[in-house]
Amino acid sequence: MKTLVIAEKPDMGRNIASAIEPKAKNHRTYIEGEQYIITWAIGHLIGLAEPDAYDEKYKKWNIQHLPIIPDQFKLVPNRKTIDQLKVIGELAKRCGSLVNGCDAGREGQYIFSLIQRHLKLKQPVKRLWISDLTPETIRKGFAELKEGSEYDNLTKAATARSEADWLIGMNGSRAFTTKHNVLLSVGRVQTPVLALIYDRQKTIEAFTSLKYFEVEATFIQDDTTYRGMWQGERMTEKEKAEAIAAKVKGKSGRIATYEIKDVKEYPFKLYDLTLLQREANGKYGFSAKKTLDTAQSLYEKHKVISYPRTNSNYVTEQNIPEMHKTLQSLKGTTYNEWAEGANRSLVHKGNKFVCNPTKVEDHHAILPTNRKAGGLSPDEQKLYDLIVRRFLSHFYPAAEYKTHTVVTEVEGENFKTNVKELLSLGWKAIYADQSKGNEKSTKKGKEEEAEQEDEVNEPFHLDRDRPVLCRNAAMKEKDTQPPKAYTEGTLLKAMESAGKQIEDEEVRDAMKDSGLGTPATRAATIERLKNVGYIEMQGKRILVTQKGRTAIELIRAAGVELLTSPEMTGMWEKRLTEIARGGASNLQFMDNVKKFATMIVEKVRLQSRADVAAFGSEQSAERGRGKGAARGPRSSTRGRAGAAGRSETGASKTTRKSSEQVQDGEPRTIAACPRPGCGGRLFMGRKGYGCSNYRSGCKFVIWKESFGRNLTEAQVKALAEKGKTAKLKLVLDDGSSIEGRIVVRNAANGELAVEN
Repeated sequence: MKTLVIAEKPDMGRNIASAIEPKAKNHRTYIEGEQYIITWAIGHLIGLAEPDAYDEKYKKWNIQHLPIIPDQFKLVPNRKTIDQLKVIGELAKRCGSLVNGCDAGREGQYIFSLIQRHLKLKQPVKRLWISDLTPETIRKGFAELKEGSEYDNLTKAATARSEADWLIGMNGSRAFTTKHNVLLSVGRVQTPVLALIYDRQKTIEAFTSLKYFEVEATFIQDDTTYRGMWQGERMTEKEKAEAIAAKVKGKSGRIATYEIKDVKEYPFKLYDLTLLQREANGKYGFSAKKTLDTAQSLYEKHKVISYPRTNSNYVTEQNIPEMHKTLQSLKGTTYNEWAEGANRSLVHKGNKFVCNPTKVEDHHAILPTNRKAGGLSPDEQKLYDLIVRRFLSHFYPAAEYKTHTVVTEVEGENFKTNVKELLSLGWKAIYADQSKGNEKSTKKGKEEEAEQEDEVNEPFHLDRDRPVLCRNAAMKEKDTQPPKAYTEGTLLKAMESAGKQIEDEEVRDAMKDSGLGTPATRAATIERLKNVGYIEMQGKRILVTQKGRTAIELIRAAGVELLTSPEMTGMWEKRLTEIARGGASNLQFMDNVKKFATMIVEKVRLQSRADVAAFGSEQSAERGRGKGAARGPRSSTRGRAGAAGRSETGASKTTRKSSEQVQDGEPRTIAACPRPGCGGRLFMGRKGYGCSNYRSGCKFVIWKESFGRNLTEAQVKALAEKGKTAKLKLVLDDGSSIEGRIVVRNAANGELAVEN
């Protein structure tokens, strides 16, 4: 009998078929060759059943029906892809063995296990475990197929993760929603991530800026000019700073101490997914999801990079020859100059910056493959460029510097100078064509201004035994700065370390097993928080909405602070990793999750209902409802602006929320519609303000996010009544900043423009 290969997606199935059965016949939903039949899932063909599959009473959301703790979780096919599931079932009847060809990771393992479990497939299973989709790798993978049983623990971990998310999401979301009569989504990972953002924003809002003063002096000795910063306790008195500046200006001084060190800076680590997402966000403004999707395309469609959903920054000894082969393949491409100048002997199994098998589990770091890239979109090219440059940098020597640390004394006052003298660019030559600082995104150190350091390309020399002249000195007025709001890049970094501010890379590596979510799921978690209306983007900054604030405050007030604890969720993630390694019990883990879900419900039951106004004006009409959910006042209006809202899915796709603002069952309006002769009123939806006469054909809408701002209700009212706002700081389509008024350009549809 033949062997049935089940890939995760059609493209992957076709790649496998072309490598192992080049003469196979394509039957659209499967490809059949002499030895193998290759078919595929289309992502998740099967999911966990909704609560009403266990009992009809769960169709209506009622806190008295909670907690919902199934003895055994039921599975249901995805209606949209059920035909493909049937194809797999029919093909399996013709085959004596199976190959799990889904993605080599926890998610791919889970997708296959659900198919196997639902279709009751009993054939022996082999596992294809590969890190790229080039024909050579696929053929090698089939020559070295693993026993499926070797991945039983990974299946247990994947199953435990999915069922734990269901228990916390279903029970938590239903408990808080029915208690407070506003649709509130709760999740094992999303809630502590929201808490991270909330806590950072509260810290920023509570921050009181203080003025302080510094003194910067410029010194000369022969042809060498350098600057130094006054050393001492932070000065809060302007007069004192001015007095010091006046005291030393024009005076002679001496070099109190002078220390010179030779330093080497080695290339930054190879990319794992989270690091790639962070740098793509910092450099290109890519969201975590966009980076993941783009990397997946480079992997699946173009086959020019290895498996992207990895949490490792290292490779194994087996990867070294592949890296040398890839280096060779980059000659004759855009990267020819750097490939020709590379030293392949620098990448070897003894180089622990690159090769560290103890830090590689499922997959090695993201690498370019030996396939030449072509036909890439601009965004794909940007991401591919990041990966190739990082790869090439490891074939170059360290950058070499001399660091000069000088303390200059003038009139009893000390000034410190740090100079970094470049001796050899080394690997940084690969980034020389980019603006300075692009390659520094992973550099250790805090964001705050620490000691100033001047980097110079020419030789720097001082004679410590000769005097110097203080040519100039000036007082500088500064303000203390609050922590920065999270961007997707810095949030990913915080998720990786479960919120701990860790700068040491070795400690950060150790935290990877106990972070929030996994590299493959973090982007989806951030998108989820956007979709349910808990966070919003302001440029690159992530801000918590009023609904998000109230959600965190209610969860903590209910006495279930652990649900918002990054450390707690990080420990859960660590335990799931231990299950995958065979070092922990999935049954014990699930027993603890069930107890926690029950405790959440018991705590929420005792909580007083929150005032609906606490969720913000936009949420004043939300009611927990889905398939038979507890009914609240229902709005009859679903205008363009309201319909523009996204669906909120809770623990699964069972609920839909109305985006309209409602008072006594009717939308609250803020102004008359400016469209001539309309007579309608503007009401607020999730993404914009639409007209109540939309059914009569009125297309007027003002979108909340306009010209780099999230318009307030007062600003929209001004646009509707006066046709313009007050002067604001705005961002134009080309990215340039401007100060001007937003005006209504077209009263027929609400089109806006900027007026200086």
